[in-house]
Amino acid sequence: MIDHAREPRITTPGWGWSLAYGIVSVVVGILAFAAPFPATLAATMIVGFLFLAGGVASLIAAVRGRNGRGYALLFGLLSVVAGGYMVLVPVGGALSLTLMIILWLGARGIMELFVGFRFKRLRVPMLLLGVLNIVLAILLYTTVPWSALTLPGYILGASFLFGGIVGIMGALHDRREQAA
Repeated sequence: MIDHAREPRITTPGWGWSLAYGIVSVVVGILAFAAPFPATLAATMIVGFLFLAGGVASLIAAVRGRNGRGYALLFGLLSVVAGGYMVLVPVGGALSLTLMIILWLGARGIMELFVGFRFKRLRVPMLLLGVLNIVLAILLYTTVPWSALTLPGYILGASFLFGGIVGIMGALHDRREQAA
């Protein structure tokens, strides 16, 4: 078994893209903090449009495909109804989005803890980011449904802000390694 944490890391010139991701993520996080209600509604509508697109694609697959037509039809109809609801009634869709954000933050936090414990590079920031995302998921869960209209904006803002900071740290670390 190879211990990748102890092998020398080869960097590529792509650190600039990681830095750009980190900066954009920090800016998005700050904007979400500044306007949590619009951030929540915007996220709800974007997810709704994604559901609509996936639903339409599934309906087309059901009509044109041979295998799994029933599944594709039911999945397509469910996705179109859910997506349409989120786009047309974003305030109501914010509650369902809140539940999806809880699952996303929890899963992301667990993955970040796994990566943080497994690798040496950026161990502490990754562990802190994982704990932050899990704490945010728990906080969000304990305040539903009253806070569903603003807290998702704050949660997304915090996740983007701290994720961007870790991304910037990683990019700068890669740049220093490449220069050495």
